[in-house]
Amino acid sequence: MRCMMKVEFPVDTANNAMCDGSFSKTMQSILDDMKPEAVYFIAENGDRTALIFFDMQDSSQMPAVAEPLFLAFGCGVTIVPAMTLEDLGKAGPGIEAAVKKYGG
Repeated sequence: MRCMMKVEFPVDTANNAMCDGSFSKTMQSILDDMKPEAVYFIAENGDRTALIFFDMQDSSQMPAVAEPLFLAFGCGVTIVPAMTLEDLGKAGPGIEAAVKKYGG
């Protein structure tokens, strides 16, 4: 299942990693292990944040993708399912059934 992981870096920890030069190397190592589809780094609410899109075959993989970020940076991590436009198209019958049953 395609998922989006939102990673929020604590300012002090990320600043220290930026200053000592370890941030990029550590992130590259974590991302090499994850093999994400896409990664975007943004500023959200004044914090460094990453949006990582990856495929998760089973929920038992959550520790494998989250723990490196907890341990390396003390990050806050949120993982949610994500769909492409193609996935949304495949969801049509389920949406139609919900509209018939619950729509106003």
